[in-house]
Amino acid sequence: MKISYFPDTDTLHLALADRDSTCSETINDNLIIDFDGQGRPIALTVEHYSQISDQLSVETLLPIAPVLQSA
Repeated sequence: MKISYFPDTDTLHLALADRDSTCSETINDNLIIDFDGQGRPIALTVEHYSQISDQLSVETLLPIAPVLQSA
């Protein structure tokens, strides 16, 4: 898993797998899920992250990314 935050757009991106996306589904104004050719989710994009996240800041999330990657 790779976690990236883009402060200029306030976007959080969670790459769950290193495969190409063949389609995306917009869940709502803030959440997009990318899928591979077999329909498996491979990435999540959260738009306006700081506006909708009230419990977990990016500063808290990024240091634990290596732990999540090894899980």
